Parts: sequence; structure tokens; C-alpha cells
Amino acid sequence: MSTVVTRSRAELTVLDLQVSGKLPAGLTGSYVRIGPDPTDRPSQHTFIGDGMVHGVGLRAGRAEWYRSRWIRTDRVCRRLAEHPLPGPRHGLSDNANCNVIQHGGRTLALGEAGVLPVQLDDRLGSVATIDFDGTLPNGFAAHPECDPVTGELFTVAYYHELPYVQYLVVDPQGRVRRCVPIEVSGTPMMHSLSLTDRHVLLYDLPVAFDAGMAATGSRYPYAWQADRPARVGVLPREGHTVRWFDIDPCFVFHPVNAYERGDLVIADVIRHERVFDADRMRPGESRPTLHRWTIDLASGATTDEQLDDIAQECPRIDDRRKTMPYRYAYTVAMCAGPRDGIGGSVLVKHDMAGRTTELRDFGVGRTVGEAVFVPRAALSGEDDGWLLTYVHDAATDRTDLVVLNADDFGGAPQGVVHIPARVPPGFHAAWLPAW
Repeated sequence: MSTVVTRSRAELTVLDLQVSGKLPAGLTGSYVRIGPDPTDRPSQHTFIGDGMVHGVGLRAGRAEWYRSRWIRTDRVCRRLAEHPLPGPRHGLSDNANCNVIQHGGRTLALGEAGVLPVQLDDRLGSVATIDFDGTLPNGFAAHPECDPVTGELFTVAYYHELPYVQYLVVDPQGRVRRCVPIEVSGTPMMHSLSLTDRHVLLYDLPVAFDAGMAATGSRYPYAWQADRPARVGVLPREGHTVRWFDIDPCFVFHPVNAYERGDLVIADVIRHERVFDADRMRPGESRPTLHRWTIDLASGATTDEQLDDIAQECPRIDDRRKTMPYRYAYTVAMCAGPRDGIGGSVLVKHDMAGRTTELRDFGVGRTVGEAVFVPRAALSGEDDGWLLTYVHDAATDRTDLVVLNADDFGGAPQGVVHIPARVPPGFHAAWLPAW
């Protein structure tokens, strides 16, 4: 097979990629991961490098392309001598470097702390910044949750100039239909929320905007504040009043899933003991582990159960099980060192019903990223599908897209796409089905 490689201003396009094994014919779309470029001043804060998206396009058992593209922030456009993107602006940053989703007929790159979404085309190029057709009153958020039944998008947006956070609901057509201000003290960092079939769960935790850091020029001035309480808010989806429940101090970037059983609200989360305190540049000073929080809406009681002691992050499930009881979750086991990157060489499969875990180690010198589950068919079982993830090999400084059979987690990969380049560590990944 011939390989065509083109480069432009540190971006890369590779056509007709080499494949080992056999890619599933049912995978038609692209696997995409986004993150801040780590070569852009490596000593800077983990969250603030210019965003770059890396994707592999699959069709009918073939790997048609790999592309890496800068998100066209105003700063990147100046550096590349390009015209700025059309569309509105909000706040101090337009760095959508954290997440990629599809919603309302658009592919969107998302960022933290009030950044507006950046619309991408089918070749991962930046098209425009958007405000959901004028319906978004301020900025957006990095980690929304989509209800698999209604198709609506739920999130909480924070911005340091607002004296509240905003609970937002975006309809399936991509317009904001609800915006509810939620009173909080200061400006807490709320990377995500949890969603059940009746409620949203808001995480008001001890990481918040630090005016002193902002005054010294920090581009991400959020830090641990020991005097802030830690609490979980339970808000009816269509309500305005939050009921708050106190919990032990901690921080949650990534919930796994949430659901309800009668009066009980059950939320599985990746819990950090502490972040951005001793080390304000990266969230690596404590071991994130899998916990289950149970809130009894009748009695007001809360419980916190650690489900295992593996240091892990980047949880994913079958998205069709969001808001409802589920069985399987997939995470990345973390490196041992406190200053290491987002992940190590091991993927973890959790059987939440059997309370068992299965580990898959890709080997010494390999780093695995967030694994995305794709079902084989619309009505297939919860682990009847594929897991897609990037695996970087330090020995060759190249990356593979590995396709595993989720129901044969420890078995041979279904297929491996060999990318003749390094995909650096990143944040969130997504499977984007072809429209």
C-alpha cells in the first residue's frame, strides 16, 4: 500500500495508512483526540497549550487518513499568518483544547472556563467560533453530557467574571433552551457534571479562581482553596433550586456515570484527594481512584465508597447507558510518578456488577490514551463492540490506533492502524460517525 504524507506548518496529513489485522467494516467515521500541544513551552500549565486535534478516518475496513490540525485560536492564526476565524468571541481565551463532540449537526472543539465552541469540518479544520445561533448568553464548557434518549446536551459553564455558574441545556438541533444561574461562592472550577434521568449533579469543590494568580499573569488561575467546602448539588433537570450535600474535600474532573434507584442517587466518579495545591501546574499530586457516591434524597444521608485502589483517570462507558444503571467502564491506569502524564501503559475494564477488574498492559514504553466504546450495532449488548484508543511507543516515537474487541478485552486487537508520526498525550477522545 502506498502512503502519501503532506506537511504544512507543523500539521500533518497521511493517506492510505498501513494496517495490521483487519479493521471492522462497520466502523465508518473518525477517531479523534484533542489536547494542548506539549511542545509549546513544556514548563507551562498542563491545560493551556494551543489545542491540536488528531484524527484517523476509517471506512469499510480501510484507514483512509490521519490528520493533525491546530484549533484556529486568534493566537494560532497570528502565528500562522492567517485571518482569524469568523464568529463571536467571549472572555479572555478562545483556546478550545479539551474535548471534541458531535451535536446538532456540528463537530465542536470545546475548552475550559467560558471558551466558546469551535466548529470543525470533516477534515478537522476550524470553521468558526459559535454561540449556538445566538442562544448562548456567555461562554460554554469542556465536558457536557448527552442524554442518549432525548438527544439533549447538559452542562455547567463557569467564568471568573460571573458571580454564578450557568446550568445549560442544548436541544438536539443545537440551540440553548435552558440557562439557569446557580449561585456559588467565588468561581469554582466545574469541569463536568453528572446526569441521571431526572436530575443533574453539580460538583462545587475546593478548586476555584485565584485572583492573586491572575494578577501575576497566569493563563489558568485556578487553585486548591482549603477553606472552600466540598459539596454535591442535586438539581431537577427542569428545576431552579439546588439541594446541596456536603462531602469530604476532594476534586472530580470526570464522573463515570450516574443513575437513580428510588430515592437514591448513585454517582460513580474518579476522585482526586487534592489537585492544584502543592503543584499548581498539573493535577498529579494525589492518586485518582474510582469512588461511588450515594445520596439518599429522602434522609439526606450521603455515603462514599472506594470501589478499588488503582490510580486511574479518563473513564468511558457505553454512552447508550448514560443516566441509567450500567455494567462496564473503561479507564486508563495512571503512571506511578507524581509528575507523569495523563496515563500509563494499562487499560482497565471494570465490571461494576461483578465488582471485578481486568487489566490490559500494552507493554513497557507504551502510553495508552482514553478508550472510546463503539457498539457493533444500535441494539447490541453493552460490551458487544469495539474499543478505540491511541497507543504511543517511546521506542519508535510513533503512535498506533488500536481497535480492541470489548468483549475480548485481553485478546488480540481486531486491527491496528500504524501512524508514521507521534500523537502526543492529549485529553478527551471521541468516535465521530460519518454524517
